[in-house]
Amino acid sequence: MNGTRERLLDAAERLYAERGVDAVSLREIVQAAGVRNATAVQYHFGDRAGMVRALFARHAPEVEARRHALLDACETGGDGGQEGAVRALAGALVRPLTARLADPSGRAFLQIWADVLNRPDPIVPVAVLDDPSDSLCRWRALVEPMLEEDAARLHRRFTAVRYAAIEVARRARSGPRTDDRLFTSYLIDVVAAILGAPVSPETRRLAAERDAARG
Repeated sequence: MNGTRERLLDAAERLYAERGVDAVSLREIVQAAGVRNATAVQYHFGDRAGMVRALFARHAPEVEARRHALLDACETGGDGGQEGAVRALAGALVRPLTARLADPSGRAFLQIWADVLNRPDPIVPVAVLDDPSDSLCRWRALVEPMLEEDAARLHRRFTAVRYAAIEVARRARSGPRTDDRLFTSYLIDVVAAILGAPVSPETRRLAAERDAARG
């Protein structure tokens, strides 16, 4: 049974990364895995959302461990000031993802993560963002005091998370590289800039008008 489950996960990971989650049927996954039982996906995962959750669970331990270690360092960091603290937190978001670029399965995961995250109604609700034990929830809590009130209200942290996911997925699609250090450092720079960018008067005004209209 475990062999069947892993074959299904391997097939789903490859197909979802190649074509996107929406473009792949459960039947195709069963066929690509070489599994005879047409209901194997339902038996092991329930549905497509269960399959995606299982794929994320494959990679979560390494990503979580790396990010928590970086966040530990941020909490006990030196006197780099606000700018240094923001860049360190940007690094804690980015580095656990770019570390997966060296692994074929990791590159597939990065593409699926971006696909699931970058949509109005995620297939798998990003409930981890509200789980205090999750590294992204911890990251959000540490970033919030660094942001202007309006920036936090306009979901600047989610913008940074989504941008990082999209850029790392783009890198993953382009194939393995011998060195991802420059890409990683530059992406950290951009994420830090997103987090630290001031909110313009025009944006403040439009946000206030939107809030007033909502009552």
